Amino acid sequence: MADSNSKKSYLGLLVVVMTASFVTPFMGSAVNVALPQIGNELGIHADGLSWVAMSYILVSAVLLLPFGALCDIIGRKRIFITGMIIFSVASYLCAISGSTVMLFTSRALQGLGSSMIFGTSMAMVMAAVPPNKRGSVIGTVVFATYTGLAIAPVIGGLMIHVMGWRSIFWLTFILCSLISVGAFFWIRDESVYHKASDFDFVGSVIYVLSLSLFMYGVSKITETYAVILTITGFTGLLLFIYYELRRENPLFNVRLFASNRIFAFSNLAALINYAATFAISFMLSLYLQYAKGMNPAEAGGILIAQPVVMAIVAPLSGRLSDRMQSRWLASAGMAVIVVGLLPFVFIDNSTSITMIFISLLILGMGFGLFSSPNTNAVMSSVDRSLYGVASATISTMRLTGQMLSMGIASLAVHIFVGNRNIEAENLGDFIHATQLVFSIFIILCILGIFASLARGHESQKG
Repeated sequence: MADSNSKKSYLGLLVVVMTASFVTPFMGSAVNVALPQIGNELGIHADGLSWVAMSYILVSAVLLLPFGALCDIIGRKRIFITGMIIFSVASYLCAISGSTVMLFTSRALQGLGSSMIFGTSMAMVMAAVPPNKRGSVIGTVVFATYTGLAIAPVIGGLMIHVMGWRSIFWLTFILCSLISVGAFFWIRDESVYHKASDFDFVGSVIYVLSLSLFMYGVSKITETYAVILTITGFTGLLLFIYYELRRENPLFNVRLFASNRIFAFSNLAALINYAATFAISFMLSLYLQYAKGMNPAEAGGILIAQPVVMAIVAPLSGRLSDRMQSRWLASAGMAVIVVGLLPFVFIDNSTSITMIFISLLILGMGFGLFSSPNTNAVMSSVDRSLYGVASATISTMRLTGQMLSMGIASLAVHIFVGNRNIEAENLGDFIHATQLVFSIFIILCILGIFASLARGHESQKG
């Protein structure tokens, strides 16, 4: 009976985490499709529309690490359920938003909930799964994530077309409310691993302020004041590292990076991977609509190729990472990404849709090969008491990489196109910007291959 209850609890946990992992990327991807409609209704200009996404990413990224540490003090279940409730309420507020300020604030509140969800979800899964099954389970969770990304342009686009942009937030509100109830009944309470007095409040303040300045500065890097903010934020992060090295119970175990080669290089590989890939869909979406004259639905139909393949490959690579070294799988994934990116360096007006579609299929295969094994390597390289910090760290690397990727793309477009709208007379300039962005991404991925290989031999912990 005990084994039956344990299995039921584990399956309930997996359902809750997979559903949460599906809903949040679905919502994020669908929001991108909804941006023109949101802008028209609320009167948000093109520059401001980027902050519908950025306000969410920024808040989520800077708070992941503090909540990752808190979940090992307060309890992962409590933090996760609280995050789901906050995300649900924030989705409701987004759905009824009647102004730019309310929408941006509600999206930031969603980021707060997201940081609590993703700072704990992977830690809960890792604690419930034996070491030889982790890769398979992580692959299943990643499958849910990529499925959300894959169907969002189609299902989300149809909902937006028929019922308006608010419908995606209503759907998110309903699903997150159900997840909160399911989590309460299905997730077991876990032991806490640290005392409340261990929480590094001063370090948290330094970290949140410094990373906020840095990431906001990167997002506006073309402005002089943004350069100052970026430098200030980076200096603050250096101060944070110095402070953490002197603490007995740090928020961010910097020594873990120095003493745990697998943890350090796997996280570095994740940062590089997301910095080199997140803006791909952003650049190609603009290219397909401006250079090829597609509407958003048609462009989404092309871009869906990448996440579909990711959803297929990720569970398979996760299972493989239970049997072989993750560094070989993750490094092979980065190499495949380089192959997929290479044709885009030479993209122009005459580039065929078939070539773009095939390249996206290759990119999807590379992402799928990289993601699950790399996450498995990070989480399996630390003891059970550090699962919360490890989960939050790799999620922080993901979101920071996404911000850096958008910063690279925005800077290139600003250099070549400036503050003008993309039109027929400057389309060539935009294509040059696109070629530059993909060239930079290839260089980053090549560096990422070396970072992935440098992690060394892996052994399971926990």
